This record gives sequence, C-alpha cells and structure tokens, in this order.
Amino acid sequence: MQTLNSSARARSWFGNPRNEKGGKAWTNENWLKSRFHFSFAEYRNPRNAQFGVLRVMNDDLVQPQRGFGEHGHANMEIVTYIVEGNLTHKDSMGTAETLGPGSVQYMTAGRGVRHSEHNLDPAAPLRFIQMWLKPRQQGLTPEYGSLAGKPSPPNQWRHLVSDADAEKTAGANAAPIRIHTDANIMVASVSRDDTKTLVIELGTGRQAYLLAIDGQVSLEGVGTCSAEPVQLSRHDAAELRGPLSLSVQVGPAVASAECLLVEMKDDGSTRY
Repeated sequence: MQTLNSSARARSWFGNPRNEKGGKAWTNENWLKSRFHFSFAEYRNPRNAQFGVLRVMNDDLVQPQRGFGEHGHANMEIVTYIVEGNLTHKDSMGTAETLGPGSVQYMTAGRGVRHSEHNLDPAAPLRFIQMWLKPRQQGLTPEYGSLAGKPSPPNQWRHLVSDADAEKTAGANAAPIRIHTDANIMVASVSRDDTKTLVIELGTGRQAYLLAIDGQVSLEGVGTCSAEPVQLSRHDAAELRGPLSLSVQVGPAVASAECLLVEMKDDGSTRY
C-alpha cells in the first residue's frame, strides 16, 4: 500500500492571488493541496518514480476561484478524472470547456502543448485525479478530448480509457478515450450488494494501480488468492500484479465507496 506525500504549493507558481483568510467557501488554508503518489515537484524519491507506464498520479484539491495558470507539457499522455466541482480547461490547441464530476479529459502532449486548469466556482472546491502516462513514442501530434460524467451501475467498472492500439494488445477492449500507451483506466462505485460484486482480474504479465477515491474498500482474494483482506481508505492506493483475482467490497465503516484502476503491462520492476 502506498504512502503519499502532501504538498501545498506557492500561489506564485501559477499566478493566483493571495489565499483567502477565513473564507467560508474554502476547505483548505492554501489554494492547492496535492497528494503525490509518485516522485513529483518538491517530493523527490527515485525509488518511487513510477509504476509501469504510470509516471504521475496527483490527487489535487483546488479552492474556489483559483487554479493552474498557463504552463506547458511535452511527450506525456495526461488523463484527468474529476471527483467533485467543475474544471475549466483552455489550451494552445484552441480548446475551452468546463467539465463536472465524473468527467474525464485527456491530452496527448506530444511535441508540446500549453494549457491552464481552473476552478472558477466562487463557492465550491474542485478535486481531481491527474495521471501522466508514458507514451510508446515521443513527438506525437498534440491531441485533446473529453468525456462527460454520467451515472454508472454500482459494482461495475466504467471503462474510460484504453490503448489507441488496442487491436494490437491482447485482451484489451476499446474505451471511449484512447491514449498512446498500453493502459486501461476504469472507475467504479462500490456498494453493499448480495447479487453483484466488483472484481479485479489481472492476467499474467499485467499489473494495476488501484486508488480508493472516496470511502473505504476491502480487497479480498478469490479462488487461489489466499492473502488476508487489505483495507484501503480515501486517498490510499495499492499496487497489484497478476495473475490474481480480487473482489472489491465496501469497508465496514462506510455505506459506499469509489475506486479508480489503472491497468497496464507488467514492466517487471520491483521497488521494495
């Protein structure tokens, strides 16, 4: 299970005004609170630099009327899942839109793109999960796309992102969003249900990173998996390697939970 590094970055980095003092709409003293799952910004840890092609997973909480001013990226596949609030995006490709909870945006940064991401709401915070994944080749043409949020049945994975070359990847199924690397991204709401259980199936040569977005979940072995159940609470994550079969159950302290899964090729590395 991962231990996260928390950061409250300076407003001067992204052109924000002073933090509000005692603002009733604010849920954090600084305009931004980030939780880094991997080495990033001021958190330097060469032993925790990535997991497979997943290079960055940041859990960001942005206060009202604050955000990330224009900045650049290159040679990375960037996927953002919005947990709460509204994210307003603009980029050098001419895209401008606002997305709400459950929505996904992606960018192929390729040979270079500039963008900004803001929470323009005067009263509500914005929380999103941003992931950077290494592409299979550099210098790609920049792309942007999005997928609006929608309710999905409980205890069922919503397949959001898959490999653009899915037809060349054994066992991959196409999703609405395609990125240029061997990875699948899914989300699910988990609830108590005697008729349907959320399951994670990983084949030989596959690995996955599971994030508990909200609530609490218990990972329990199925079939030949005999390990003791593992509990994950909000912000916790687990690194998984196949072959394995796990059921994802709601933890004892909550009525429901939400999870995000990044599934990818096993790179064969060990970090511990």
